[in-house]
Amino acid sequence: MPEPQTRQSPEQPDPTEIDPIWMSSRTARQIYALGEVEKDIGRLLSLAASSISLLTLPQTDEPEDGLPQGGERSEQFVLEASEFFERLDSIHIAIRSSLAHIRQSRIAPSAINAPPPNFIPPPLGVGLPSNPSGPTEKGNRGLQEDRIERDAWKGILNALTRLKDAKERERTELLSTQSEG
Repeated sequence: MPEPQTRQSPEQPDPTEIDPIWMSSRTARQIYALGEVEKDIGRLLSLAASSISLLTLPQTDEPEDGLPQGGERSEQFVLEASEFFERLDSIHIAIRSSLAHIRQSRIAPSAINAPPPNFIPPPLGVGLPSNPSGPTEKGNRGLQEDRIERDAWKGILNALTRLKDAKERERTELLSTQSEG
């Protein structure tokens, strides 16, 4: 089944300006598209507010509103109302496309529903049995977290070792130049 195409609004970035991670898979593209829908909803609300302002009586306008007067006011309303309905239509299409993707991917509803309040997700990876009374108590962490911490400490040790070696070379060079002079 071909992937539905959504209309590109003038404010959407050029596909070459989008981070490549968002183009790496169909799911990533759908997530990016939903982010754009969220932005469009904000613009839609802004259009609704300005359209309502244009429908008020001109006598109630504040000077800083900068709203047009006379015939320009109705023309501006028509333009903004048209853009409102075009944007509403594109939001509708994008949401339907995302729902179709979810159905096609057969994503479990439990993966979509928000977790209950105060839910703490389980640790990543497989946890190692630990002695809870021991001095190395690290809480409810899994093997993946332990590996990440180990790699971080190795990186710190490596950086400190290189720094120490550079300082020793610098001191040796300084002593050798002082003994020559």
